[in-house]
Amino acid sequence: MSGGRFRWLAGFAVLLAAVLGGLAVYGFIAVHGEAAREPRPQASSSSTRPASTGNGNSVITLDAAAQRADGVKVILLKNAAHQPRLRAYGNVVDLAPLTELASRQAEAAAQLAIAQAKLVASRAAFERARALFRDRQNMSAADLQTAEAAFHVDQAGLMAAQARLDTLAISARQNWGPVLGEAVVNETPLLHRLMARDEVLVQVTLRPGEAVTEPPANAVVALDNGTSAPLHFLSPATRTDPRLQGLSLLFTAPADSGLLPGISVVAFLAGGPAVEGVVVPPSAIVWDQGRAWAYFRNGSSSFARRRIATDRRLPEGGYLVQGIPDNAELVVAGAQMLLSEESRGARRAAPEDDD
Repeated sequence: MSGGRFRWLAGFAVLLAAVLGGLAVYGFIAVHGEAAREPRPQASSSSTRPASTGNGNSVITLDAAAQRADGVKVILLKNAAHQPRLRAYGNVVDLAPLTELASRQAEAAAQLAIAQAKLVASRAAFERARALFRDRQNMSAADLQTAEAAFHVDQAGLMAAQARLDTLAISARQNWGPVLGEAVVNETPLLHRLMARDEVLVQVTLRPGEAVTEPPANAVVALDNGTSAPLHFLSPATRTDPRLQGLSLLFTAPADSGLLPGISVVAFLAGGPAVEGVVVPPSAIVWDQGRAWAYFRNGSSSFARRRIATDRRLPEGGYLVQGIPDNAELVVAGAQMLLSEESRGARRAAPEDDD
């Protein structure tokens, strides 16, 4: 091969090597440049492993930015005296039987009035016939006997009408209690309000073993829209709800509350001495493994999870809880997010436990 051709091939090889090297450098820069521009995964602001308070309650750490992102809000709690409420169950009573009984009572009262009027007339006729017969003034013995018989028939009719009215009164008191029974017998304003549907009748039944020592002055029924309607105590009921087998009480409630006959309701009755505690709203409660918990701030960026007793439910919503100090900072928004952060932290920490 001539020297000129060899030099040309050598130069071409050097040029090709330079081009290939340049392409390789460009590819490396491009790849690593794109990687540099991609967002790096951010470490979670929560602790990677939930800590413990020493009493079995978990603690989670979130910085201020993460708290804002999770919508965490807290309130200060204050202990105060609260009247305990017994949770009871009941239903709005269908008043058709009461209406029928009141109608029969009114009819019986009218029949009694008719019998009384007839007796007054027959008594007067009998006494007049007897006087005429005694004075021998155009009155035969047969006519006297007829007048006397009519008088005794009307006496019996009055007794029957009175007995029927008394039986209905007894039935009213036995089936509806002393207050409603009296309302039926005497047609009191209470009966007229119920018949006109200005008020509804509510039978409330306590759970077996529970009782009230005096007529409940403060009683309410919970409504579906989250509000409550007042209940006015009438009397103990004469029969219980067969499904509950507890003490039953009769109340009236405003008809404009939306309660309709046949509706099942939840009622709250005052019972027992006042109890000191704080109100934990429903938004603060999270459920884990079938138990109720709430988060409390125990530092600027840390929150402790604590068990919450739910045995004292309040009619306006939430729970009355004892044993929480004044000015405790309760999480009322974002509690579910805190539970999720805690769960993620526990999962991230799990491999460390296996090592």
